[in-house]
Amino acid sequence: MAEEVKLFGMWASPFSRRIEVALKLKGIQYEYIEEDLSNKSPSLLKYNPVHKKIPVLLHKGKPVAESLVILEYIDETWKHNPILPADPYERAMARFWAKFLDEKLWPAAKKVALSKGEEHNGLIEEIQEHLKTLESELKEKKFFGGESLGFVDIAADIIFWLLVVQETLGLDILTEDKFPGLHEWYHRLLDDAVFKECVSMERLLASFKVRFGALTASK
Repeated sequence: MAEEVKLFGMWASPFSRRIEVALKLKGIQYEYIEEDLSNKSPSLLKYNPVHKKIPVLLHKGKPVAESLVILEYIDETWKHNPILPADPYERAMARFWAKFLDEKLWPAAKKVALSKGEEHNGLIEEIQEHLKTLESELKEKKFFGGESLGFVDIAADIIFWLLVVQETLGLDILTEDKFPGLHEWYHRLLDDAVFKECVSMERLLASFKVRFGALTASK
């Protein structure tokens, strides 16, 4: 039932979008609660008192926090349309690459927009090194998990936020000539009906341009 599952999220957060993609892939009905991160709701603070962050999944009154943890919970609770591989080694590798995305690529990607000079150039080099690693892992596969969208692909939605920064600032970070495999991969995701429903590049671009313009104007 829809009332059994609630998601506290924020539309522009890649971590929140991950959960929506997983829930929709599995056909799970849920209630979505949009959070104002500048004025967090009492419910969010109640259900995630440790980190006080989105996303939080509420299932049968029990909260689960942290996006990768929630993805695994979803996959273990609703076993149809699995997003993690069945093989234990492949499952471990999927967790490894998801952690790589969050701990290596994301920290550099979220800083590059407001960086300058040597720091800016250094961050671009760092991001591209991480992208080379991902390109090597993707190889000739359609998706990181093989033939269908899975755990690592969902976790890699942060790359779309990097693409928003790239387009807004006119950067050449993830280009077709440098990363042909990743280029094909993200276009494949953009053509996926579920992913397209959850991640709107047009809305993200419009929002980021407004926010970036306000930040630079205030300096």
